[in-house]
Amino acid sequence: MRKHEAIGFHIMVVSPSGDMSMYYNICMLTAEYMYKMVNLAMEEEQVVKVVKFGGSSLASAEQFKKVGNIIHSDASRRYVVPSAPGKRNAKDTKVTDMLYYCYDLACKGKDFSEGLARIKARYQEIIDGLELNLCLEDQFAEIEQNFKNKVGRDYAASRGEYLNGIVMARYLGYPFVDAEDVIRFHDDGTLDEATTEKLLKDRLYNKEYAVIPGFYGAAADGKVKTFSRGGSDVTGSLVAAAVDADVYENWTDVSGVMIADPRLIKDPKAIHTITYRELRELAYMGATVLHEDAIFPVRTAGIPINIRNTNEPEDPGTMIVQTTCVKPEYTITGVAGKKGFVAINIEKAMMNSEIGFGRKVLQVFEDNGISFEHMPSGIDTMTILVHQDEFEQNEQKVITGIKHAVNPDHIELESDLALVAVVGRGMRETRGTSGRIFSALAHARVNVKMIDQGSSEWNIIIGVKNTDFEPAIKAIYDIFVTAEL
Repeated sequence: MRKHEAIGFHIMVVSPSGDMSMYYNICMLTAEYMYKMVNLAMEEEQVVKVVKFGGSSLASAEQFKKVGNIIHSDASRRYVVPSAPGKRNAKDTKVTDMLYYCYDLACKGKDFSEGLARIKARYQEIIDGLELNLCLEDQFAEIEQNFKNKVGRDYAASRGEYLNGIVMARYLGYPFVDAEDVIRFHDDGTLDEATTEKLLKDRLYNKEYAVIPGFYGAAADGKVKTFSRGGSDVTGSLVAAAVDADVYENWTDVSGVMIADPRLIKDPKAIHTITYRELRELAYMGATVLHEDAIFPVRTAGIPINIRNTNEPEDPGTMIVQTTCVKPEYTITGVAGKKGFVAINIEKAMMNSEIGFGRKVLQVFEDNGISFEHMPSGIDTMTILVHQDEFEQNEQKVITGIKHAVNPDHIELESDLALVAVVGRGMRETRGTSGRIFSALAHARVNVKMIDQGSSEWNIIIGVKNTDFEPAIKAIYDIFVTAEL
């Protein structure tokens, strides 16, 4: 029985002759019992979880066993989305990278048999460690032939998830559903959301349990297509939306989303509850626990995401929700940022009274295929911040285009900038947040080059030099987290 389907039953009690009180008691007891049983049944039936496991969670047979224990410990974990095997240690190579290497050799007409044999050995090691009665010879023979036929890098990259999906399905005893049959892309490589939703709903409707490999699907012509790296997160999100899941659990090697990047801050605190909106801001600025495109399918469906740690399954992780009345533990929810920006500062007297000035300037960037990140402005000044590597390729074209479009008094470039985003739903309710940020930065001797705050008061974007990026992150974390402990 699927979620939200009606449960019905009939009770027939034959009245005993003479004793109506006994008849009444039997009816009441029977109704009460059936009510409890139906509620219990509905509770069990309605809870559906989609679980996605990353590459580090499935890198070895030992990790597979941890995953199996996690899945079997909760009967509501019904739909499993596995990634390809990741690194077993720091010096190891991900299976996806091994597949790319083999395919590149094949495209050059070189022998790739040794590389393919190493990949086969990786899977055989997992199969043997799990004591499975499973042979992948036919699958590897097909892969070898398709590599020789040069069917495409997307096909090559997808085989890691495909093979791991087969192993996972056999290990769990779940049906295997090939993502190639249920995830559909347009010819331009973008996701065909409508077709994908229909295919997933149709295929999974009568399956209470299933394994669907992540990361790939197919175009309308049947050719395998992949998402960008980390795309298994997106597959899990699409499956969760299709089966109307109660929760989408994304299992990885960290215990949730951290307030700051652990590469910059030692042992940063985890975020217990975060909204989609806050996560979107942090993900945009470099927080990479979850693939950015994985947010939208479940956000639209109102399904929360739970980021969990495969190696610490008892940790509650981070809940990502549409909205919440749970107050954040700290004033800020998180701080993140990215390096490598350039600021184009444009000055012109009476700019504010010139109709269409901003549109004309942005049109120049659009004509050169450059998207802008932020655009703070004053009465007679406008600053456009863009990725430096994109801008450098068309630098002089853009400058010339701006001069022709708006005839500015002055154009100045400032390169090697970093953007830092301070994000949190608690910021708007707390007085003096901006003052604390800039006081902390001044104390750390960080020079602020740009400030941009939206009217929502949920985030503040700060521009600093690349060399000040790490000190800025540390100063903000210390003032809002370390100082509030």
